[in-house]
Amino acid sequence: MSAKAISEQTGKEFLYKYICTSAAVQNRFRYANVTTETDWDRLTQEHPWLLTERLVVKPDQLIKRRGKLGLVGVNLDLQGVQEWLKERLMRETTVGKAKGVLKNFLIEPFVPHTQEEEFYVCIYATREGDYVLFHHEGGVDVGDVDAKAQRLMVAVDDKLSEDQVREQLLIHVPDDKKEVLASFIVGLFNLYEDLYFTYLEINPLVVTQDGVYILDMAAKIDATADYICKAKWGDVEFPPPFGREAYPEEAYIADLDAKSGASLKLTLLNPRGRIWTMVAGGGASVVYSDTICDLGGVDELANYGEYSGAPSEQQTYDYAKTILSLMTREKHAQGKVLIIGGSIANFTNVAATFKGIVRAIKDYQGPLKEHEVTIFVRRGGPNYQEGLRVMGEVGKTTGIPIHVFGTETHMTAIVGMALGHRPIPNQPPMDAHTANFLLNASNSAMTPATTRTASFSEPRTSNDATPAKKSKAGLPAAKATTLFRKHTKAIVWGMQTRAVQGMLDFDYVCSRDEPSVAAMVYPFTGDHKQKFYWGHKEILLPVYKNMADAMKKHPEVDVLISFASLRSAFDSTVEAMQYPQIHTIAIIAEGIPEAQTRKMIKMADEKGVTIIGPATVGGIKPGCFKIGNTGGMLDNILASKLYRPGSVAYVSRSGGMSNELNNIISRTTDGVYEGVAIGGDRYPGSTFMDHVLRYQDTPGIKMMVVLGEIGGTEEYKICQGIREGRITKPVVCWCIGTCATMFASEVQFGHAGACANQASETAVAKNQALRDAGAYVPKSFDELGDVIRTVYDELVANGTIIPAQEVPPPTVPMDYSWARELGLIRKPASFMTSICDERGQELIYAGMPITEVFKEEMGLGGVLGLLWFQRRLPRYACQFIEMCLMVTADHGPAVSGAHNTIVCARAGKDLISSLTSGLLTIGDRFGGALDAAAKQFSKAFDSGMLPMEFVNKMKKDGKLIMGIGHRVKSINNPDMRVQILKDFVKQHFTSTQLLDYALDVEKITTSKKPNLILNVDGFIGVAFVDLLRTCGGFTRDEADEFVEIGALNGIFVLGRSMGFIGHYLDQKRLKQGLYRHPWDDISYVLPEHMSM
Repeated sequence: MSAKAISEQTGKEFLYKYICTSAAVQNRFRYANVTTETDWDRLTQEHPWLLTERLVVKPDQLIKRRGKLGLVGVNLDLQGVQEWLKERLMRETTVGKAKGVLKNFLIEPFVPHTQEEEFYVCIYATREGDYVLFHHEGGVDVGDVDAKAQRLMVAVDDKLSEDQVREQLLIHVPDDKKEVLASFIVGLFNLYEDLYFTYLEINPLVVTQDGVYILDMAAKIDATADYICKAKWGDVEFPPPFGREAYPEEAYIADLDAKSGASLKLTLLNPRGRIWTMVAGGGASVVYSDTICDLGGVDELANYGEYSGAPSEQQTYDYAKTILSLMTREKHAQGKVLIIGGSIANFTNVAATFKGIVRAIKDYQGPLKEHEVTIFVRRGGPNYQEGLRVMGEVGKTTGIPIHVFGTETHMTAIVGMALGHRPIPNQPPMDAHTANFLLNASNSAMTPATTRTASFSEPRTSNDATPAKKSKAGLPAAKATTLFRKHTKAIVWGMQTRAVQGMLDFDYVCSRDEPSVAAMVYPFTGDHKQKFYWGHKEILLPVYKNMADAMKKHPEVDVLISFASLRSAFDSTVEAMQYPQIHTIAIIAEGIPEAQTRKMIKMADEKGVTIIGPATVGGIKPGCFKIGNTGGMLDNILASKLYRPGSVAYVSRSGGMSNELNNIISRTTDGVYEGVAIGGDRYPGSTFMDHVLRYQDTPGIKMMVVLGEIGGTEEYKICQGIREGRITKPVVCWCIGTCATMFASEVQFGHAGACANQASETAVAKNQALRDAGAYVPKSFDELGDVIRTVYDELVANGTIIPAQEVPPPTVPMDYSWARELGLIRKPASFMTSICDERGQELIYAGMPITEVFKEEMGLGGVLGLLWFQRRLPRYACQFIEMCLMVTADHGPAVSGAHNTIVCARAGKDLISSLTSGLLTIGDRFGGALDAAAKQFSKAFDSGMLPMEFVNKMKKDGKLIMGIGHRVKSINNPDMRVQILKDFVKQHFTSTQLLDYALDVEKITTSKKPNLILNVDGFIGVAFVDLLRTCGGFTRDEADEFVEIGALNGIFVLGRSMGFIGHYLDQKRLKQGLYRHPWDDISYVLPEHMSM
């Protein structure tokens, strides 16, 4: 959502901080907030004026007309305020249809003034610009300001001047107040623009000899501008509408939404209700709520919400478990129903999102059965068959009644089933599996022959292009009637390889001669080529770092599809409009600030560019062109017959609902000629009327479908067009959001623009107006398909549409990755791993989630146990590993590994090179004795050889005993590292047979020479064998295998890496220069000169 109401206190804080005006704004920051937790002594210390001045007190909870409702206490002292609050604080009050508790109040200084000193000012945003309303009589009795007030429209990008204010707004204001008011209103307008307000009303605005007083204020700001205004806004709290409590679960979902690229929304309407929804898609969520209310379920509807934009399995799980937790808190006498609905997804992997929901259902299966919950599921889109199968299976395994339906069932049919208005089919017909559509039976790798591309109802023409009309000098450029043709070429902004491949597959199945994507622009890499498939063949598409190069090298391109983020979409769109070759721009990003969108619209109108979006999936012209992910994957393209044109054109706000329209129209008519989703924002780049007029002027289109929604007044232009005879083709219309008028408090639906600011913007009012104008309007969305079929049949009957014979589409090979996702193929993997899995929401070490690793405080030793040995080792074993790492971390700069690291560091090499240089010295002579010692001692011990026999044999064979001997330490100067480890091992290990054997060998070797001790390498080697053999986690064979494959040397490598890195950092910190070994430390032994 974009425009969000803020509290009066927040609005005034912004105004007092940032307004720039010569008018003296009085009582700056003089307000105090009161709740049930307020400490009055502390409040009066922070605001001493409370004790000395007369006061005003009022609730600050987005309540309109507080004065009329008797909710303002005026001209009171502090004691009077406290007594006034006693009667109202935490009391339930009814405002209109909404019942709520008064819990947040604002106290301000009372301003004595006369009626003549009260004024009214309001600024609000529209598509064309911002209106400033001013009335010279303000206050509670201001009446109908729309009719009374002077108004001035400031066009997008224009500035407001004091002269304009004086001449057009202050006509009835006394001369002595004009200067102050003009300065204040201009300052207020600049504040409104700078802080991205969308609505700002002050009533009354009081002007006295002392200056300007803001008495009452109401405001909304564009929440999507947070990334621009964060420094000025700070952390803004958006209070819920009066009558609806702010629930912690709503805040939790809002937080998930903020951290996700997907969309997650939840509004609790009636937590005790029996009808709960979990709907995919902003438009679909409104349609389901409408249908529930139409069928009499408004009082039992518990929530409104939606998830969309391809949320991950974990995000869907978190969302689902929140809803399941809420609906299983209180029992209902009739049991409860959960409607898991949605339209046909364009790009969301339905099976993947359903995995999260299935996990949540399994976790809550007990409470769900206890609360007698019945679940109804309807969904379509990529891999939906697998998703529905999994959902059906969980119903069977848990015993929860789950009824599952796919695209063969009308989207909202499950609502009637859930509410008992229609029977539940025993076995609903299932559409063919994805695989049946896509696998090519022929052996031909050639591009298939051209199939029919003209409409079902018109003969094929050589050229269906309608060029943009040339405009007269000085007027805005006219926009093209035909946006997409058989040869349309596009540039895609953003590295959206999946969307591009989807466009190319669509092109291929439509028998286009060439791909519709000419190039991609991606500013975060250099120019390069990206590989894609054209049917069976691999092709390369150029990727450019900057747009100028792409435009210059591809002059045939006239469409830009922008996948730029909400932060960069504005700049990239403005840049694209500098190139006259671009006629159409599709902006996919959601959450672009409205002020930026309006600037783009103004520029597009001036340049004759059609913008589709923002916040859209795009549009599709069967047989010609599709934008990005529109129409979903190939199975849906083929199922909805989008590979060839029909006779019906549609325009919708919602991307998901546009795909649902593809499905409905393909089942009730000869198919879609063209379809556009204009986007869910308040100011879409192109309007319903823009596209309806294009369709009216396109001969191949015989009827139109418009899916409008609550909010805005665009649908009234269609009414006007029908009445004036500009629109003569049949128009089937339905505006979603009819449920809004039934709710007690305002609900912001999934789309930013889906909110009625006045009665005429409600869906009910617009549907009636369309019906009165002569459009075909069903009674509900449930009947939309029936009305479309009726109108189509009439056109066929009167000969307007002549259905053509169906031509089978060419086949397109399925992508390997998608075929594997569907379980259609298998292939041996190139790699196998059994220690770590990073693919899910959470990293897993040997089957243990990373959160559990930290929760259990396993430490570094525990992690090493999981990753090296795939075991959860006992606590003492983990401690021993960590001790080994500590004692092997370093042994001074003189040893060969550290020496090499230092020399390398001083030669100016980087950390990795220096570390590697040191590690490469590790071997039998330095550090690598752990494995060798473990193997030698184990072999001798296991063969039954006595310690003396072992020593004698090694001497006889002329071999060193690995792990015995030290250059410095001896029996008289023991190595404390060995002593520390020995004490720990003797105390904690269950058995130390091999260590005892090695210590017996040490007694023999030190009797010959005192420095032939069991050194730290040898000790760790033999102790580790004892650990592996006796800790209970390994079989004897497994323990021996780990020794054999070199696991023990890993301890030294890992430990000593810490020391080598330390030496590297030390040399860099000391800024040591290039090392050269001194001559006097080198013995030069050259052969004597020999002459021939």
